Amino acid sequence: MYPDRKNPLIVQGDSTILLEVLNPVFEGARDSLLRFANLEKSPEYIHTYRLTSVSLWNAASSGMKVSDIKGELKRYAKYEIPPNIFIQIDEWLTRYGRLRLLRTDNHLMLKADDPDLFLEITRNIRIKKYIYKEVSDTGALLVEWSRGQVKKECIDLGYPVVDMAGYSHGDPCGFDIKDRISFREYQRDSISVFMNYEKTGGSGVIVLPCGAGKTIVGMGIMEQVGETVLVLVTNITAARQWKRELIDKTTISEREIGEYSGEVKEVKPVTIATYQILTYRERKGGNFIHLEVLNKQNWGLVIYDEVHLLPAPVFRFATEVQGKRRLGLTATLIREDRREKDVFSLIGPKIYDMPWKVLEKQGWISGVTCTEVRTELPREEMQRYALEDNRERFKRASVNKNKIAIIKFLLSKHKSDNILIIGHYLKQLECIAEQWDLPLITGRMKNTERDKFYEMFRRQAIRILVVSKVANFAVDLPDANVAVQISGTFGSRQEEAQRLGRILRPRKSKKAFFYSVVTRNTVEAAFAEKRQLFLTEQGYSYEIISAEDLLQKTAGLS
Repeated sequence: MYPDRKNPLIVQGDSTILLEVLNPVFEGARDSLLRFANLEKSPEYIHTYRLTSVSLWNAASSGMKVSDIKGELKRYAKYEIPPNIFIQIDEWLTRYGRLRLLRTDNHLMLKADDPDLFLEITRNIRIKKYIYKEVSDTGALLVEWSRGQVKKECIDLGYPVVDMAGYSHGDPCGFDIKDRISFREYQRDSISVFMNYEKTGGSGVIVLPCGAGKTIVGMGIMEQVGETVLVLVTNITAARQWKRELIDKTTISEREIGEYSGEVKEVKPVTIATYQILTYRERKGGNFIHLEVLNKQNWGLVIYDEVHLLPAPVFRFATEVQGKRRLGLTATLIREDRREKDVFSLIGPKIYDMPWKVLEKQGWISGVTCTEVRTELPREEMQRYALEDNRERFKRASVNKNKIAIIKFLLSKHKSDNILIIGHYLKQLECIAEQWDLPLITGRMKNTERDKFYEMFRRQAIRILVVSKVANFAVDLPDANVAVQISGTFGSRQEEAQRLGRILRPRKSKKAFFYSVVTRNTVEAAFAEKRQLFLTEQGYSYEIISAEDLLQKTAGLS
């Protein structure tokens, strides 16, 4: 029955949606909204979502129709939905698919669904320079190299282009997944969706939680494509992890895998390059020399690992390889620079998304207890804090010395666990590492040294690591089950998700715990709320406890 006062959703005329957390059907409504809306706020009782053009276009690319989205909103609506919301959904969703890129007689064609739209697009000053020849009142041939630029310009005008122009094949590079490796059902499904050209046009983004086997999915797609591959990753540690996984789980030989980084420059049938090396140039304003080298190769597939972190210059590379199959892998499509449209148009739409809590229930990732511990700023620091700007306030709150007592308690509580202490400020981390004589891993450390400590942690020769943000991404530490976050990058939601992801590998005997230590009544606390948005959307909740209550337990232990 629509509307129903027992339902949890209040849809408002400004495209925001309020969701009541304590409602009996909260989880069903949350999982439904996840498919077509973005979470903006998540306090204790009411969560706020927003409908956006990109959230709706991603829904459309996954197969949702206007009627599906309207039906889900009506299914959970407490009150009448404002008519303008239905009009807005109609307008945004009906724009999806009105422009298509096709391949005809070996030419790239931009095709519109009616002459008026065609005229609007082709007369735009930013697009008409790419038009080679108009062939009808709804179709124009484009210069071949303009494929990415046209898609980017069109989406900026509010019309996403469905790219069905196909892709050129790379050089053959066949290998098999070893017989002992079996894919989980959701991994097989995501590979199948990517390989279904009619649905994806040959490219797209697969969203899976940290620890759910995105690398395995990537290797499964590489096996089926059977052509040369460029894998782009966040850092050298991630590159070498990909290489180890390929050698361990496939029949490809080590000599066929190349690393292209600040330390090694190898171009092989499977080349693994870092984002940093692609963005390197000898002087400001100079050419991206390594990007040019890799762009000349005949790749059959380009994989963007952690696609939400794509640096701006790599979007240029993405623009120039539109004729190749492109696969984005990520745990979250959230970008702090708000360039979701660029990922959508240049890498591809979201074609597969698996909620974290679903995989937790199936036992593929670990259940986690999330706790935010709030402590006070020392009295002698308060006056300085009051006179500082927000950036200085954030740092002062983040490096609050009162956090040390909390760390001491947590190390005692979890003395038989495998612990990561994660932070942003190096002096704070150095102080903690020195106090407890712990290994500290930062960006200054040589990769060989980092790998040595990571391996010791995997073998449980050491049980505690202090790590900077270098460990946020693509570090394989399957036995870590406790993470203590003592400082972070302002309100970065994707960083919070990645740090939680370090402890999501399932294990039989140990539970997982994620602690975020925050200074109460400061800008750090406000940023912490924003950081937690993505995880709240995925169904995680934070228990909030004061340092005083937590430390009272210390007396009981002594």
